Amino acid sequence: EKRISLPPPEHTHNHRTMHTMLRKISLAFLSALIFQAQPVSAQITGGQQVFQFMTLSPSARITALGGAQIAVKDDDLAFAAANPAALNPQMDGMLTFQHNFFLTDIQHGYVAYAQHVPKLGFTFHGGLQYMNYGDINQADEYGTVIGKVKASETAFTVGGARPLTDRISLGLNVRLGLSTLDTYKASALAADAGLMYADTASRFIAAVVVRNAGAQLSSYNEVREDLPFDLQIGISKQLRYLPFRLSIIAHHLQQWNIRHNDPNLQDDGILQLGDTQSSTGGGNNAVDNFFRHLVFNGEFLLGRNESFRIRVGYNHLRKKELSVRNYRSLAGFSGGIGIRISRFRIDLGYAAYHLAGGVVHLGIGTRLKDFF
Repeated sequence: EKRISLPPPEHTHNHRTMHTMLRKISLAFLSALIFQAQPVSAQITGGQQVFQFMTLSPSARITALGGAQIAVKDDDLAFAAANPAALNPQMDGMLTFQHNFFLTDIQHGYVAYAQHVPKLGFTFHGGLQYMNYGDINQADEYGTVIGKVKASETAFTVGGARPLTDRISLGLNVRLGLSTLDTYKASALAADAGLMYADTASRFIAAVVVRNAGAQLSSYNEVREDLPFDLQIGISKQLRYLPFRLSIIAHHLQQWNIRHNDPNLQDDGILQLGDTQSSTGGGNNAVDNFFRHLVFNGEFLLGRNESFRIRVGYNHLRKKELSVRNYRSLAGFSGGIGIRISRFRIDLGYAAYHLAGGVVHLGIGTRLKDFF
């Protein structure tokens, strides 16, 4: 008796070939983005790039967690804006509305929808981030107000992710940013790439993300500026005997020194030679710089199906940069709650920025398929 080995079905072969090619292309793209993360000479992270609104927290949940969270994998679609590798089949049909009552009368928000495609093994999403700066007075050279100036920014994001193994997933986002200031306009194209390792047995997640790698397509005054590129690494661990998830997120790893040496904060009566500067308040500059890269947050997952959640976060960079000397404040601290009511998930987050105030973030999410 002879046995004849038949070739695998053509569609299976094509699927495997596409999977292999996609993995190679994605890993090559991720490597290229990481290679772009080279150290720069500037010591501060703010005011050095354009389209900074792309770095703002996309959701009330992330706002409550200190403004950064890339190491959570559940059905919360807003996480895909921070780490595209967080996209997964649980997000199929999810729709999210997020609005941030930002400082003064500035309005910021994010809207997104996700769809899982079983035949391809991909989960895709599309989102819209908006920023409206309100009415700005327009004045002539004598200071006379002659009208109002409109200013706004928008970013359109599309992305997808698929698992590479049972525990590792890879995701990519492409983002088109548009900015308008009166009659002036600018645009930019950016990309995010993320890898996530999720061990469901031990409830441990590790992730690495490169965010906003790209360049301006057009500028206000024919001067091209950098986008707010950021290399982040994050880990999270849900405790075994306590319904609590602890996370640590490291950001701006492409630029190690992010301290701002303000002469006004130096100790009086100390002679400084050359570039040597005294440490602020007698603290250790290296330790302070290290913790400026970190965001600590925690989330209590309470109730049946984790329907009620309490969140806290601490952002050391925000604390150091936005605190007022000799005045105590909650700058850098954040918190919030989340509750699931029927078919809706409602999240509320608050982040203290300064003595002058903070931001209130409200989010509502639901699954459209539950209504049809």
